[in-house]
Amino acid sequence: MKERRFVRELLESKQRILVLSFVVGIMFLFLIIRLWHLQILNAVDYNTMSENNRLRFVPVAASRGAIMDRKGKVLVSNRPSFSLAVVPQEVVDKEALLTLLSNLLGLDRAEMAERWEKNKNRAKYYPIVLASNITRDHVEIIEENRLRLPGIEIEMKPVREYSSKQLAAHLLGYIGEVSEKELNLKGFEEYNPGDYVGKNGIERALEMELHGGDGGRQLEVDARGRVLRTISETYPSVGNSVVLTIDADIQKQAERAFGEQAGAAVVMDVNNGEILAFVSNPGFDPSLFSGKLPADVWQGYLDDARHPLENKALSGQYPPGSTFKIITALSGFQNNISNETTSINCSGSYDLGTSTFKCWNKRGHGTTNLRKSLRESCDVFYYQLGEKLGVDKIAATAQAFKLGTPLGVELLNERSGLIPTTEWKMKRFGKRWYHGESLPVAIGQGAVLLTPIQLASMTATLANEGTIYRPHLVKRIVDTDGKTLKETKKDVIGMVSLSKESFRFVKQGLLAVVNESGGTGSMARLYDVKVAGKTGTSQVVKLRDSRKSTPYQYRDHALFVAFAPFENPEVAVAVVVEHGEHGGAAAAPIAGRILRAYFDEKKPPRKESTYSSGEIDEDEINDNNEGTISKESGKNEDSVNDR
Repeated sequence: MKERRFVRELLESKQRILVLSFVVGIMFLFLIIRLWHLQILNAVDYNTMSENNRLRFVPVAASRGAIMDRKGKVLVSNRPSFSLAVVPQEVVDKEALLTLLSNLLGLDRAEMAERWEKNKNRAKYYPIVLASNITRDHVEIIEENRLRLPGIEIEMKPVREYSSKQLAAHLLGYIGEVSEKELNLKGFEEYNPGDYVGKNGIERALEMELHGGDGGRQLEVDARGRVLRTISETYPSVGNSVVLTIDADIQKQAERAFGEQAGAAVVMDVNNGEILAFVSNPGFDPSLFSGKLPADVWQGYLDDARHPLENKALSGQYPPGSTFKIITALSGFQNNISNETTSINCSGSYDLGTSTFKCWNKRGHGTTNLRKSLRESCDVFYYQLGEKLGVDKIAATAQAFKLGTPLGVELLNERSGLIPTTEWKMKRFGKRWYHGESLPVAIGQGAVLLTPIQLASMTATLANEGTIYRPHLVKRIVDTDGKTLKETKKDVIGMVSLSKESFRFVKQGLLAVVNESGGTGSMARLYDVKVAGKTGTSQVVKLRDSRKSTPYQYRDHALFVAFAPFENPEVAVAVVVEHGEHGGAAAAPIAGRILRAYFDEKKPPRKESTYSSGEIDEDEINDNNEGTISKESGKNEDSVNDR
């Protein structure tokens, strides 16, 4: 009995030992598999995680390339700014940290939390920018409270400095923080949240040239975030610099000529397409957009009836008014409908069917030939010419000048304008073109729309008698050593097939506009250079009985196009004054002042002044010279009332 019990207990003990051994074996097997998984399969990943626990990456932003005018004057450079960043892996209590930062610095807690949330999927050791362009006072407060702010870092980043404030703001553009949408675009793979990118103008169009390559430092830190040593360092590469075609001095005088008036001006070299001045007035301060734009400033821009944020020179589309008579006159020659001797009698209006089309001069111009029709801007002459031509023939000549299509300037968002045709109306409205609709088109009204840059190109093509150059703003791109990497060559994008005589007859008429008695553009006259030009006034709404009571937004636009010198043209100018009412009175003087600045630039430098101070204020000189546009006032009834 005892033996049997002993045997049974022995068997049970062996079974328990066997089960226990099996369990222990299984546990060791799992342990071995886990060790193999950790130390062999995922060794690289866990080694990286281990390094990240003691390493910190500090990005170093690259300086953007400079932007200069054609003479090398720096228009845009860089200045240092500070950003507040956080390393998430070093933060134990996110909410408490954000509250403390908000209390200490007066920053928007919700905005910081939103930035953190957007970047929560990034590597924990990579800094997240919570606030950009913070002040030096903020930096001092952070340093004083360093022990209370685990994971908080101050990053220094270069931001743009615009040496001339608002000068050429629409051309140069501005920078701002890269958006989440932009980070997902092709070409932005190397960008990180908090980086600055160009938002419009040259800053945007040439972002990839200007941006450069960011660098960074990998640091070893202790538990408190104190730097122990630098593990590795990559130096940033400065972006390439851009040399523009514009002349800063001419640009400055062109902007000053507008004063408080809204509008645009483009100055172009007629022999290569280089843009010497590119004005959209009023401007704005691009430096404000690098940080958080004050709400009152932003609202002020939005409420301004002159639309200071709109690039009018590139995107503004205006009825060209009487400046379009250049195209209608050339179309008459091209289609053998008229010549230099063609004349009509202007009684102040023209009847077609049941409609009466009025000339701006109610008394009429009497017997009028081509030269007089341009000089005094007779509408009736072009009503009759437009009736004979029809809209499609006028449109064909306009399209030969590349009007109604983007010209391919380097900036983004160039508008196309509009040259109406019978086909266009049928597609757009499903209606046929009526004969009488061609008459307003002939004087640049109706559905015709052009941009200031197209007006300048049209004038340059007329001046050089048929060669259409692509307008361009970038002269060359250079590296940090000044070596030219790219250079823009003149690009012929079309030729206008008209006889030299046709161009010269029209050009003679434009010379009369500025220099002969009764000419509507006499206020653009220069005493030492022959200027040829054409005034224009385009209706915004239908004429009203009382012009004096017309609100600002309903007043007519004033236009003027010109080229000079007449004998050997060098430069073309197009000026649009929004709601300026009369081309001869509002736009022509601005063009005259711009041309004065251009030709003064070509004069030899003045001798040193004998004044004891030894210094002369440039602005004061320019102000004193404003009266040298013309030795004659040139002001007459026709110039003031040009339609």
